[in-house]
Amino acid sequence: MSEQVQTAVIDLAPAGPLREFWDYFSENRGALIGFYFIVAMLLAALFANFLTPHSPFEQYRDQILTPPAWQEGGLWLYPLGTDEVGRDILTRLLYGGRMSLFIGMMVVSSSLLIGTMIGLVAGYAKGLTDTLIMRAMDIIMALPSLLLALAIVTILGPGLINAAIAIAITYLPHYVRITRASVIAESSKDYVTASRISGAGVWRLMFITILPNCMAPLIVQASLGFSNAILDAAALGFIGLGAQPPSPEWGSMLAGALEFIQRAWWVVTFPGLMILLTVLAFNLMGDGLRDALDPKMKQ
Repeated sequence: MSEQVQTAVIDLAPAGPLREFWDYFSENRGALIGFYFIVAMLLAALFANFLTPHSPFEQYRDQILTPPAWQEGGLWLYPLGTDEVGRDILTRLLYGGRMSLFIGMMVVSSSLLIGTMIGLVAGYAKGLTDTLIMRAMDIIMALPSLLLALAIVTILGPGLINAAIAIAITYLPHYVRITRASVIAESSKDYVTASRISGAGVWRLMFITILPNCMAPLIVQASLGFSNAILDAAALGFIGLGAQPPSPEWGSMLAGALEFIQRAWWVVTFPGLMILLTVLAFNLMGDGLRDALDPKMKQ
């Protein structure tokens, strides 16, 4: 076989699943930009100790409300300026990224894990079990998510961990409903029937046969839920029920800077901009994941 024919055969060979997924995902420019922004933010949050010489809690009393470096009176030692007590804003934004990613990861992983298990049981068992589970989820969804989270945090007490628990509970019904619908759709397919006839037990059918084929919509929901978790955590921090001062959390940074909005725009603008860009990046990446994982969207 000649070299040209071998090259043609290699080009015509089907790509692996990961390569195929990346090809479809990278076609969406917005999703790609969102992905790169999230990676950059993750790296900046992880290596914040090396990227800035300041501590997020250190106060420079002689540099209170110093403007950004490019404005008159600004210093390159504090590129984005300082806040009302002289703390470096860039440092607090980087460390605040850690807290936002932590709470997003905690909320998504816990609600995804628990919601998937509950939805799997509801979709497979059906009958009375399904009815009871779904009515409980309907009750949770009937309440405004932020109001329910606020009530739960009020009971548990303010704090970052309690805020994450409250937000995870409000997102639980979404994963339960998606998993249940996917399980019901997959249970009637031939491969599940063949596995059941061949002697597969209930646990094998649920976790090995059915569940892996239900993961695509759950992955998309998790990526979109990540941005909502960050936004809700910032909202709880803004009203004083999330991360408590002096923690460098974006929502609490906004709350503490409201009184300086007219004479120190940078104190409010940069935390709000980070919330906006992060939520937008996760939403763009979620759209790209949906298009890449949905067979109907592929050409």
